[in-house]
Amino acid sequence: MELINLLPDYYKGNRTMEELQEILSNDINYFVGGFDETIDQCFVNTATSLLSRYEKIYGLQVDVSKPDEFRRERIKAKIRGVGTVTKQMIEAVARSYSNGEVEVIEDPANYSFKVKFISIKGLPPNMADLTVTIEEIKPAHLAFEFEYTYNTWNNVAHMTWEEASAYTWEQLRVR
Repeated sequence: MELINLLPDYYKGNRTMEELQEILSNDINYFVGGFDETIDQCFVNTATSLLSRYEKIYGLQVDVSKPDEFRRERIKAKIRGVGTVTKQMIEAVARSYSNGEVEVIEDPANYSFKVKFISIKGLPPNMADLTVTIEEIKPAHLAFEFEYTYNTWNNVAHMTWEEASAYTWEQLRVR
């Protein structure tokens, strides 16, 4: 913000006033930037330097070597995991880690459930932390497993051999 622009035109060209307003503008911009940074730290989605504090509040292990976005995902999943555990809660937690559609398939006869990744092909990133989070929030007597989605030959049948040979089978399975 340039304060000189807020003053009447007759101050323009006055060197003393322009210098004074430039000094004041720099100070105000510095304080506004600090205020914005403080507000950003109040919310998990924008926090950076206070992510460690959020992790401690929610009982997560602090690991500053991981990217901020990864740490935010863990915190948000933990926040969503507060309260009575439901199928919808587990789906919401798994979605926050995988960034894709998830379905939880209950198997009460076997005291277990399955977390099926629908819109993500192959292994989603961050599976280790998702596993830990689900272990923390699920009832202790329930077992769980993950089900992943991959391409089959039928999914890639539209490709010519020349197109398909540019990829390994592992690449085609998750393409």
